[in-house]
Amino acid sequence: MIRGALLWIVACLLAYPIAAFYDQPELAQYLPIAALSLLIAGFNPTRIETAHRHLLMGRLTALDLLSQVIGIVIMILLAIALKSVAALAIGGVAGVAAKLMLTHFFLPGERNRFRLERPAFNELITFGKWIFLSTVFWFFASQGDKAILGKFLTLENLGIYNIGFFLASFPLLLGQNVTSRVMIPVYREGAAPARVQRLRYGLSSGLTGLLILMAFAGPWLVEVLYDARYLSSGAIVVVLSVGLIPQVIGMTYDQAALAAGDSRRFFVYNAIRSSLQVGLLLVGAFYAGLIGAVVGMSLSMVLAHFVLIWLARAHHVWDARHDMLFALLAVVAGGAAVWLHRDGIQAMILATG
Repeated sequence: MIRGALLWIVACLLAYPIAAFYDQPELAQYLPIAALSLLIAGFNPTRIETAHRHLLMGRLTALDLLSQVIGIVIMILLAIALKSVAALAIGGVAGVAAKLMLTHFFLPGERNRFRLERPAFNELITFGKWIFLSTVFWFFASQGDKAILGKFLTLENLGIYNIGFFLASFPLLLGQNVTSRVMIPVYREGAAPARVQRLRYGLSSGLTGLLILMAFAGPWLVEVLYDARYLSSGAIVVVLSVGLIPQVIGMTYDQAALAAGDSRRFFVYNAIRSSLQVGLLLVGAFYAGLIGAVVGMSLSMVLAHFVLIWLARAHHVWDARHDMLFALLAVVAGGAAVWLHRDGIQAMILATG
């Protein structure tokens, strides 16, 4: 709760400088509203984490989906009534508030009370400080591309990139949700290596398959969903889908560090990955525009995987054969997808250069 309040205050303080940086005065109003979700989420019951630990995935998923539906419905109603971008910000906050209420009343476990307990406080400071810093770097890794490209690209080209990223990253977001909820309990239980291997191969096969499918079908999907103004997004889907495969290959490794309480190595990995991603994306955007940014981000994920191997070896979970197999699949299938859509990629480079 304290962290949520501090983050909301920071967002309020940064609202005007960020609005000035992007020359968008409306951001000064929308950022404090959107950041209320951080304040509200701080009150989420710890029963959510308990449910994760006991793998109550069915109930958690149902409550998550219901809260999202509530948020989307409110967002649509506000959009109709206000005809303003504010509907997006307020709707997002409503979804977070709905999750708070639903998990408070419909999850089993201990009821939370307001209390500052010294052992818990000490554990949060020693273990949680690295998690907090990791979260900061994770934010830059996951949202830094929009922040950087928002300065370098026109609004039209930024919209093209966002559509492509949204479609290409869907399998990655799905995998992150699954691994964060499943792999930590599996590692903490001391599951047999054969079981961990089956889970790893299953997740990698499914997610890599989805990314390869998006790489081949992305341009067609964009044609179906959007009008001619956004056709360049199809090439973005192709390149990004291939570039995200390295992150999927190592997706099950970093959770081993958290399961073992090694938040420090987890932070080191996230800090290096974020620095590489933001740095190479910035260099690529500066010298080659949109396609340079996409290639730079993809290259950063390949380089960050070597840091992830270091983390995985420290916790004896690295599977070299797994990595080599899926890396080969990525090269062959990804190369085929890029070659198949080479004309569209070239057209996108000319259109957004």
